[in-house]
This record gives sequence, structure tokens and C-alpha cells, in this order.
Amino acid sequence: METPELPALRSYHSWIANETLEDYSLRYTARSFRRWSPFVIANTALGGISFLALETIGGSITLSYGFVNAGLAILVVSLFIFVTSLPIAYYSSKYGIDLDLLTRGAGFGYIGSTITSLIYASFTFIFFALEGAIMAQALKLYADIPLVLGYVISSLVIIPVTLMGITMISRLQMLTQPLWLAMMILPFIMIAAKSPQELAEWTRFAGFDIGVDGFDALAFGASVSIMCSLVVQIGEQADYLRFLPEKTGSNRLAWWSAVVLAGPGWVIIGGLKILAGGLLAVLVLSSGLSRQQALEPIHMFIVAYGYVFENPSLVLFSATLFVLLSQVKINVTNAYAGSLAWSNFFSRVTHYHPGRVVWLIFNILISLLLMLLGIFETLEVVLAVYSNIAMAWVGAIVADLWVLKPLKVSPGFIEFKRAHLRDFNPVGCGGMAFGSIVAIIAFTGVFGDAAQAYCAPLSFLLAFLAATLIGVATRGRYYLARPPVAHFGRDAGPVIRCEICDHGYERDDMAYCSFYERPICSLCCSLDAHCHDACKKSNQDLATSRSHYLGEGITSRIAPHMPQRLLKVGGVLIALTVVTAALFLLTYRLIEPGAETPHLDNGSLLLRVFLALLPLLAISAWWIVLSNESRELAQRNLVSSLEKLHATRAELTRTERLAAIGQLTATVSHELRNPLGTLMSSVAVLKRTGKFDSHDVHDEIDRIQRNVRRCVRIIEDLLEFSRRPNVSMVPLALDAWIIEHLTDLKSLSPVHLELHLGCDRMIEADGERLRQVLVNVVQNAMQAVQECPSAARPGKVTIATACEDDRVCITVSDNGIGMSEEVQARLFEPLFSTKPFGLGLGLALVRRIVERHGGSVRITSVEQEGTCVEIRLPAASGEWADVA
Repeated sequence: METPELPALRSYHSWIANETLEDYSLRYTARSFRRWSPFVIANTALGGISFLALETIGGSITLSYGFVNAGLAILVVSLFIFVTSLPIAYYSSKYGIDLDLLTRGAGFGYIGSTITSLIYASFTFIFFALEGAIMAQALKLYADIPLVLGYVISSLVIIPVTLMGITMISRLQMLTQPLWLAMMILPFIMIAAKSPQELAEWTRFAGFDIGVDGFDALAFGASVSIMCSLVVQIGEQADYLRFLPEKTGSNRLAWWSAVVLAGPGWVIIGGLKILAGGLLAVLVLSSGLSRQQALEPIHMFIVAYGYVFENPSLVLFSATLFVLLSQVKINVTNAYAGSLAWSNFFSRVTHYHPGRVVWLIFNILISLLLMLLGIFETLEVVLAVYSNIAMAWVGAIVADLWVLKPLKVSPGFIEFKRAHLRDFNPVGCGGMAFGSIVAIIAFTGVFGDAAQAYCAPLSFLLAFLAATLIGVATRGRYYLARPPVAHFGRDAGPVIRCEICDHGYERDDMAYCSFYERPICSLCCSLDAHCHDACKKSNQDLATSRSHYLGEGITSRIAPHMPQRLLKVGGVLIALTVVTAALFLLTYRLIEPGAETPHLDNGSLLLRVFLALLPLLAISAWWIVLSNESRELAQRNLVSSLEKLHATRAELTRTERLAAIGQLTATVSHELRNPLGTLMSSVAVLKRTGKFDSHDVHDEIDRIQRNVRRCVRIIEDLLEFSRRPNVSMVPLALDAWIIEHLTDLKSLSPVHLELHLGCDRMIEADGERLRQVLVNVVQNAMQAVQECPSAARPGKVTIATACEDDRVCITVSDNGIGMSEEVQARLFEPLFSTKPFGLGLGLALVRRIVERHGGSVRITSVEQEGTCVEIRLPAASGEWADVA
């Protein structure tokens, strides 16, 4: 039996429903949306390598540790990033998913990947802040714009482009890429042509922070740890690669070229830019500027363009233009990627999604706060701390993609839907937690100088090994909660209707919900707060699992949900502790960069700690607000469901009563109609042939006749209500038809009956059913008049007709006792009557017959003034319309 369609249970506002704005931020990227060529997508993804933080990082490690250590670190880390990024780029392009969705199925689970979304969001706003600070420095130097105002400008200018997602970003990158490449390459060609000796001086630079010339293991390790923060850049590349069209025989070469060059290939140009940053930093130092100025890209490119132009104004303009162009190109990507990461994070922890645009603004505001905190001056410390966590994350992912999938320990595909994933997978979560915790401890110096210098590679290695071992030990059973269900009922095509939001999506974005017993899209599944993962492991399975590990004696003495509650409390406490500890550690290292002891008073120290906590407070504020809104929505839905349940129960009760009436009527009607028919005939004969001297006897015979007729009408009403016969439509001239039945209507009661007939139209109706309607309505009106005190006013009932466009209106009004609002609300309920002798089927039958004729009934009433019943029926059309 087919499942009937339900009305949509969830609706999305225009920001979420418009995928040009939303860009499938929480979904599989539909094939129909991937309309760009591989070249356009690759060009868009490579537009992000314009970020000048690369030059700053190159200058920082070169000035600190010398060319030899920096150059070797750049080579090693570039190779490392290429190797680790390749599988991420491939799977993201193949399955049309971003890094957040890929992480879910690559060993972390649905809820476990929430922390990685936060890590990725941190990457985007850290680098947005760095690039925004670089732009503000350029505006300060060129136009003397205050830094704070420059921070605001660098943030706001990004919003219009990023709002429209890849549609607008791809156009921006396509327009600016040729100019940017020319302005990037030209200064270095001129440096090599005019001053080759500068290159030799650069290669001999020893660095300020080491005591020996040449290679130093600790300096090399420190350089590597700083650069390892760039490993997450593949996430921003994947955010664009998911829009690649499907690989086919005709586009195979173009597809693979885009995946390799725009995926891990970004580090080829990126590594060269890092090297170039070291060269420019040395040149800035040689020009007489300070070490701090040598790390500012605007000063780097002022020196670089000094080799291209001789006019100082033209040099400053060119350098400023290049910096501004570079920052806009990269920060649209940072802001875009951040909006995706925040969308994924909050949708899972709050079951609420206000739209990607909201998180775009939120990400930019956090970046602006970091600019105001002076993040650029503390670049090395920020990246060194961040790289420990980022490397552990990537290590766990690479372990799944490079090792566990080829070994068939994990599924051979990437599953991202909540309906099919476990909440937590110990493979990724355990591996990342182990690697990052040990690495952060090493970063503090507990394990010695060597471990401190190589803490980032150590983080990757430990996470990689731990994830691999956990995956093999668990045999991959924590990847899927249940196998994907491919049966979607009658929807057999490539696009399936989600019966929760009433939109169509491709099969890869759909699941079958056993809670609603309907097909459901991945976003509705993610945001649903009612099911509590009913489609996954049952409570009985959980109880059996606890008994297996703890023993039945212990589990029988523990409250049913206490273990889960303790795990949740412990997990949240550990997460908050780690985040807060990291913030305090970072704040401590930021107090006086390069100084052995801080020189801040207590007030300044507390102010810095407070400012460092503001991003965490902002995230917490959103979390609280969205969780509360999600809870309120769930409560409203629950109340609505209860109201519908009560209404359904009441309807079921009425249906059961009507079914009983139908059965009773079918059984009794035959037994009653025969004696009633005999009685009516006998009374009629007696009245016609009998000679009664007494007037009272004659009245009694009339009364018997009226009540017998009433009994017959009751049986007819019951039969009519239970049978629901089909109507037999014939053309009727409305006014003439009413006049024809006037005698029958007047015989119902001595109440005065007036006619105001003004409709010369024809109607298509079943004359017998329509007569039943008119009799019921007029009889009710006459009874209402008779119940009104006779001294109040002369009683009357009026029947009027009128034409209204393509409909006719029959109005029956009276000046009787009227009805209260409570009675009016229940007038059409079957078996409801205000009369002690009434059956309560009259008006219910009236509405049913009128609606079968395609019409409507409307009743208005005022207590002690009267009632008006308006019956509207469609006028006859075609050949019947001219019969009159």
C-alpha cells in the first residue's frame, strides 16, 4: 500500500531555500547545480592562493631561522601537504561534498566532526584576520586611513561578493586572475634581472633566533611546525572542488587536472610564494627598515616594485593595488569557507539553521575582533598553537582515506547523512584527541626542546597511527549506524521529494526516515529535534551493550540514562576545559612576544584575557540562542501534534458513532418503515372517511399524522447520512423550483413565509436532495421563530434568491431566537443538537449535500435577533444555462 503524501512539516525561509545564496552549505552538491567547467572551478579554487600571509610566514621563518632551515622546511612541508591533500581533494570532488561533510564519513561520525568544524572555522577567521590586517596596513600607508577603520573596511568590502557564493566568487576570480598573476611575477623577474646579487645575499641569510649558520634541527622543526598550519588550506580548495562536474570519458583529463592542480597543487605556487616572502623580507631589512616592518607585505612589495618603477608614487600605488587585490581574492574565500564551517557546526549542536548568510557575517565579525586584538603581531605563536590541532585532524582523515579504505576496514564511500552515521566514531575522534593533546603538551616544553620544536609533525604522526590502530581494532563497525536504504516507495527517479520540507533532491542527498516513515533530505534530517536518532541503535541494544561491558548486576543498579548523561557532561566539560586552556595558553604567550617576562599590570593582563575570551563568548551566545529557539520550535510542534491528536481522537469517536448509526439504521430501517407506512396509510384513510363529531379527536389524528411523518424523515435522514448516495444532476430553474415546493414548505408550520425571488438562472442539481436541504433549513428557521416569545415581534421566515457572477445564492432568514457563538461553532457537527428531541443530523446533511453540488453553506446568527443561512451553488453552464 502506498504511503499517502503529507503536507510539509518544515519550511525554509528564502535565504536557505535559495541555493544561489546557500550554496548547498549543509548538503551534497547536486549534479544539476554543478554547471561550471573544470577550468572555471580550478581557477576559482586557485584564486585563494593569493593570500599574502604566505609571504609573511616565509619572511617570519626566514628571519628567525635562516634561509637553509626555512628553505628545507618549505620543501618538506610542501611535499607533505601535497601528499596528504590529494585524497581529500579526490573524495571531495568525486562525492560533491565539502571538508565538513567529508570528515563525518572519514572516521569522525556525525557529532564527532562538530569539533573539526570549529577547528576549520578557526582557520578561516584567523587567516581572514591576518589578511584583513595586511590590507589595513596598506590603506594606512597609502591613504593614512587609521588601522581600526582599515580593519572595518577590509571586513565590509568582502560581504557583497561572498553573499552570492561561488556564482559571484568565480566571476571575481576569473576577472582578477590575469592581473594578479602579472603583478605577482613581474617584480621577481626584475629583481633577478637587475640585482642577482640580492638572491645570493638571501641564500646566505643566517637568521636572528639561532646561534649557528646553516642547518639546525631545532630551527628546522620550529619552521616546520609553523608551516604545518597551512595543511588545512585544502579545506578551502575542497569547498570549490565539490562543484566540479561528474567525471566522464570526455572530461576525464580536465577533471583530473582540476583535482590535482587546484587541490594539492595549490602548494606548488604557495611554496614558491613562501620562498618569495623570505626573499622580500631580507630585501626590506637591507633597505634599512625594522624586522617588524620586514614582515608586513605592503613594505615587502614596496621594495619589490622599487625594482620595476623608479617613481616612488607609482611604486606605492602598485604595491597598494597588489596588496588590496590579493586580500580581496583570498578573503572572499576565507569568509565563504567560514560560513560553511559555522553552518555545519551550529546545525548539529542546535538543530537550527538560520542560513549561511548569517554565519558569513558572524565569521567576519570574529575576524574583525582578532584584528583589533593585534593578531598580526603574534603570527608565529598563533600558527604554532593552531598547527598542533590541525595536523591531528588531517592525520586522522588521511589515515582513513589512505589506509583504512584501501584495506576495506572503513566503507569504500563517504557517508555524510545523519540517518546513516553513528554520532561518534572512535577512529577519527580518538586519533585526533590523542595526537593533539600530546602535541599541545609537547608545545609547552614538558617533553624537551626537540619535542617542542617538532610538536606539529608529532601531532600528525600520533593521530595517524592511533586512528589506524583504532580502525583495525574496531574493524570499522563505528562508521555506519545502519546501511543506506535505497527504497523510496513510488519515487523511483533521480529526484526524490522530501516529504518533510516538500522539495525535490537528488538521491544522493536523500535517506529514508523510519521515524516519519517518509523520504527525508539530509538537511531536514540534520535539523530534526524530535526523532532522537530513532532509526539507529535501539534502547534495548544499548542496554544489552552496557550489560555486556559492565555486567547485569551493575547496570541494574544504575539509572537507565545515567551513563549517557555522565558521558555527555564529561565530554562537554573536557571540551570547554581544553578550549579555555588553549585560550589562556595563547594569551599568556601573546602578552609580550619575544620577551622572557611580561611587563603588564594586572588590569592590562585581565583586559587581554577578557578580549581573548570574547570569541568563545560569542560562540556560546549563539549556541544558547539557537538551542533555545530549537527547543521552542520543538515545543510548538509538540503542542501542535497534541492538538491534532485530540482532534483526530474526537473525529475517530464521531466516526465510530456514525458507523454504529449506519449499522443500526441498516438493521432497523426496514423494520420501522413498513409499520410506519401502514400507520400513515391508515391515518390518512381514517381522516378521509371517518366522521368525527369531536374537534379534539380530529386534532389528535392530525398530531399522529405529523409525528409519523417526523419519524419517517428521521429514518430518511439516517439512511441518507449513512449511505452517501451519488447525486443525479438535472437542470433546474431555481425560482420556479422553489415556488413548486412552496406548498410543502408552508405545511411545515403556521409561521408566515415570505418569498423574495430574484434569480432567473439555471442550476444543475439533484432535485430530491436539494428539496431535503431546503426543507431542513426552513424547518429549523420556523422552529426558531416558534421558540421566540410571541409578544416580542411577529414571526416570519424569508426565502430569497439572487445571482452572483457564476453562482446563485439561496438565503433563508428568520427573526427567531438566534444562536450563541459556541453553538454556531458546532452547528455542522454530526449528532449535535440544541433541541431535546433533535437528532443532530439536519445541518450536517445540509452541508454534505451542498458540498457535493460544488457549493458552500454559511450561517450567521445573533442571539434574540435571528439567523441567516446562505447557500451558494454554481450556476449552470453550457447548453443548460439557456434552458430558462
